[in-house]
Amino acid sequence: MPQRIQKKEIVTRIAKRTATSEKTAEKYVDAFLETLYEAFKAGESVTLPGFGGFSLQPRGPTWVFKFNPGQKLRALFGWSSTYKDKL
Repeated sequence: MPQRIQKKEIVTRIAKRTATSEKTAEKYVDAFLETLYEAFKAGESVTLPGFGGFSLQPRGPTWVFKFNPGQKLRALFGWSSTYKDKL
């Protein structure tokens, strides 16, 4: 099974990549996640170019979470033959 990274590791990587403190990076991650949650709660879909689109769709008494991966992710997993940029 592939290794799973936790939020703390994501925060550490973002802090390093952006040359900020982990405390600042954690605020960014929390704000990002809260923004996604609020959008889904309002019935909005979210598109992150280069990564993919996310939406919630009602199905009777339940909801279905949909993810449509972007071309870069499709190419990474061999699902796309048209993506030509770096992975």
